[in-house]
Amino acid sequence: MANLIPPPLSLYIHLPWCVKKCPYCDFNSHTHQGILQEKQYIDALLADLDQDLQQIQPRPIHSIFIGGGTPSLFSPDSLQRLLEGIHSRLTLSQEIEITLEANPGTAESTKFKQFAQLGINRLSLGIQSFQDDKLRSLGRIHNAEEAMSAVEMARAAGFQSINLDLMFGLPHQSVKDAFYDIETAIHLAPEHISHYQLTLEPNTLFAKHPPPLPPDDNIWHLQQQCQEKLAHHGYLRYEVSAFASPGNECQHNLNYWQFGDYLGIGAGAHGKYTQDNTIRRRWKIRHPQHYMDKSGGLGRVGGDIEVENTQRPLEFMMNTLRLRSGFTPEQYEQRTGLPWMPQKTVIDRLVEDQLLQFKGGFVYCTDKGWNFLNTVLEAFA
Repeated sequence: MANLIPPPLSLYIHLPWCVKKCPYCDFNSHTHQGILQEKQYIDALLADLDQDLQQIQPRPIHSIFIGGGTPSLFSPDSLQRLLEGIHSRLTLSQEIEITLEANPGTAESTKFKQFAQLGINRLSLGIQSFQDDKLRSLGRIHNAEEAMSAVEMARAAGFQSINLDLMFGLPHQSVKDAFYDIETAIHLAPEHISHYQLTLEPNTLFAKHPPPLPPDDNIWHLQQQCQEKLAHHGYLRYEVSAFASPGNECQHNLNYWQFGDYLGIGAGAHGKYTQDNTIRRRWKIRHPQHYMDKSGGLGRVGGDIEVENTQRPLEFMMNTLRLRSGFTPEQYEQRTGLPWMPQKTVIDRLVEDQLLQFKGGFVYCTDKGWNFLNTVLEAFA
């Protein structure tokens, strides 16, 4: 058995409140009522970080992602206190990427400028669609004009790295509709576009009351057409649902997909860390009020388990095979602590089935393998 080599370390911060819960959303998000408890929550986040730091060896942080919920609901002053607390506790890499998720419905030009002044250098906007009827069907609080305005505000505020989230397979969506969203996004020239299919997740309003979605064949066709258009305009599909202009891949998500380590603080946040030749996963209490009420010991931890040797191959493959670049056998051994040869037999069979390629020292999915990724992963289960 090989020794585990701790991979790069990132930090995920969860701010769980939204103006309104979207009917398709299965994230740990909560509609806020009245005044946000910003001070109490930032206090809890920093205390949570202190507890996690007792469990890991000091390593520099390569990326920070502030997700939600709608993190842009928080005031710049609160985010400044949070980031200052992080700076005082951790070593941040000189080229650190700091992403903030924002909802176009809460977009304010002065706020965006203040976020940029705090050192937040990447903004991820939850656009979903540039058509008012589609936005209404998704329960979004913004309209198409606000969506386009938010991108312009972000650029005017100085953000040079912007991601737009777009969904496809929406209720009553045609190929023409999907093309319009993609073309509008391309015209706004973001550095990164996340293009993912609307799915009916358990325990959501859409799962209970399904909307009229397009037939699967139609969804497949419009997905292929949109991907071709993105490629034509220089957006490289480097991950199953992620497209970027060269050099603008999301570093935080790349670390996830390369089976890197990450601390997760905030209500319901998940983390993974490598230490003392073990890999552990830790998650936090989900309800924001319960999360803030806890103090001392490991009171905010909802669970902490070791990733056993038998689980590591599948977990590694579930992440790395989402990437166009795939992985090397050396990365597999370093990040799982397991020998490569037992996996090579499985890899060879999948290569023979034209689902994987093993070329230039890298293992990665073929186009067919990406389209049938669940089939590929079943081989490692």
